[in-house]
Amino acid sequence: IKSFGISFDWDREITTSDPDYYKWTQWLFLQFFKHGLAYKEKANINWCPKCKIGLSNEEAEGGVCERCGAETIQKPKEQWMLKMSQYSQKLLDGLDKTDFWPSIKQMQRKWIGRSEGVVMKSKLNDGTEFEIFTTCIETAFGITHFVMAPEHELVQKLKPQITNWPEVENYIKESAKKSEFERSEMQKEKTGCRLDGVWAINPFNGEKVAVFIGDYALVNYGTGILMAVPAHDQRDADFAEKFGLPFIKVIESKVSESKVLEKAEYLEDETVRLVNSGEFSGLTIKEAKEQMLAFLEKNGLGRKQVNYKMRDWVFSRQRYWGEPVPLVHCEEHGWVPVPENELPVTLPDVDKYVPTDDGESPLSRMDEWVNTTCPICGKPAKRETDVMPNWAGSSWYWLRYMDPHNDKAFADPEKLNYWGMVDLYNGGGEHVTRHLLYARFWNNFLHDVGILPNSEPFKSRVQQGIILAADGTKMSKSKGNVIDPVEYQKTYGADTARLGHMFMGDYVAMKPWSDDVMKPCQKFLNRVWDLQDRIKTGEVRKEMEFDIHTTIARVTNEIDGLKFNTAVSALMILLNKFETLEYVTSEEYKVFLQLLNVFAPHMTEEIWENCKFSPQIHKVAWPEVDPQKLERSEVEIPVQINGKLRGVVVASKDVTKEELVEKARQNPEINKYFTGEIKKVIYIPNKIFNVVI
Repeated sequence: IKSFGISFDWDREITTSDPDYYKWTQWLFLQFFKHGLAYKEKANINWCPKCKIGLSNEEAEGGVCERCGAETIQKPKEQWMLKMSQYSQKLLDGLDKTDFWPSIKQMQRKWIGRSEGVVMKSKLNDGTEFEIFTTCIETAFGITHFVMAPEHELVQKLKPQITNWPEVENYIKESAKKSEFERSEMQKEKTGCRLDGVWAINPFNGEKVAVFIGDYALVNYGTGILMAVPAHDQRDADFAEKFGLPFIKVIESKVSESKVLEKAEYLEDETVRLVNSGEFSGLTIKEAKEQMLAFLEKNGLGRKQVNYKMRDWVFSRQRYWGEPVPLVHCEEHGWVPVPENELPVTLPDVDKYVPTDDGESPLSRMDEWVNTTCPICGKPAKRETDVMPNWAGSSWYWLRYMDPHNDKAFADPEKLNYWGMVDLYNGGGEHVTRHLLYARFWNNFLHDVGILPNSEPFKSRVQQGIILAADGTKMSKSKGNVIDPVEYQKTYGADTARLGHMFMGDYVAMKPWSDDVMKPCQKFLNRVWDLQDRIKTGEVRKEMEFDIHTTIARVTNEIDGLKFNTAVSALMILLNKFETLEYVTSEEYKVFLQLLNVFAPHMTEEIWENCKFSPQIHKVAWPEVDPQKLERSEVEIPVQINGKLRGVVVASKDVTKEELVEKARQNPEINKYFTGEIKKVIYIPNKIFNVVI
């Protein structure tokens, strides 16, 4: 990193796995615990059978382990959880305080998944009440079946009534093998199992409705039970067709007969009306939503509710490497925090730290480390043997940069106030729904409990494009197509390697690596070097002011906009201009070197020294644009004689037509067309200059 001239303040270097750092990660976890946002609960988690650890939803996105790529399964396990779902709305609202790219905000909103709907109560044939959540209460008269998540607690309670229990039990076992992603995939074939002997009552019309279990119903989303309206939902239609269930049409539109109704335009479309819906028939969607909710509320059968897709964060990991959770379990006092003056709780030295086959942490076998005493009563207690996820240390690291050597606190409040929010934060697209959400959650919580001055950690978040292999495929060590930047540094030098990387294309775009940019960039830098031989001491010449200040403005703006390739292009254009001149003044060259310095720091520093410019280039302020110099003092004016273009003259912008005639007569190539008496001169600035002979 140093050899490429990449500028960091190395005095602030931190390592999240260092006990001096993770002491404060543990301290911050205890703040969650003390405020009731950290809890331990048995729940179905994403389990990686290869890594033998539990994973958060974000780590198992797509139904595969983000580390090894193995398909995850659902497994019941006691885990430490952080109440991230409690911050769903705050994380949504907080996006308005940032300048994140719209695409990044949209990805965050989609992951948080806010939906407004209705919770409706229904009854089973034995009188058992249950609830469903729906965003389309207006379709309730079209319900032909309900679908429960296979692991829903109600299924086990209904076992005595279910006449096909062996079939149901087998389906439950098969569903447990599937990841949450597999189960919720829209394109997959819908599977389910009817609960024979059980039916439900539609609260709107008293009709009997079939009850199924189906793996596309998720126990931790909504209530874990879905109402199904096959006539107006594609997923329900697929399920109904497979099991021979009826379709009841309750929505009619002169515009569209689409099955999928969760579209904003339907709310405002007056042609969309309810049919076969009792007293609500004839209403628009908007009217039906309001009146059917009012009916439920009046009869104690429902209420308005906002749901979120985002779950609580599974925070336990069953492995050796990780920050130990700083809690001990006492038979009398339950989970008790390790006293703050005893932090950090460090990992024990062990001979074997591979994951266990039974899913417990390797630390659980370290009796000497596990057995301890309760900080409250002094009786025997046991340490928590799960560790924190790798995301824990990265959920607050930017705060430690502000005060990296503080051993009294994770950061001094005065320094937190001084530095404030991170101005510009860049990273890969894969972290938009992982690290970025976790970091914002931690920051919001720490602000709420009075520890941080700002609720949001980052003002602006951008995303760099992926560099592909030369053939357009993704770089991969297994494919052997990875590029080693150091090899380019050895061949071309650090500055050419830096410049080539920037010049290759738009910073935010996906682009293939190309060797083709290296030689042109090397040639460009050689030409800049050669300019040293043509320098004359002097200020910026009047005729160069426009070019110099235009380049300052463009390079400055393009860097601010992360358009590094076009910033380099602007410098190349100015160099071309220099090479048409007899010489370049020292002040003109200085400005050029300052602008180039951020791209090619080594060579520009050396040229600066060679030319005996002072102070050192990195101590000189960035060049400022003079807005008045962004307009040319002279312009090129085409000259017409009797309506035909005969040449071009250069004159000041406020030149008179008499002066223009004189300039034209001074140009031999134009003057030869002045073959008679001038009868008329037509001059309209910026448009036309015509001499009639």
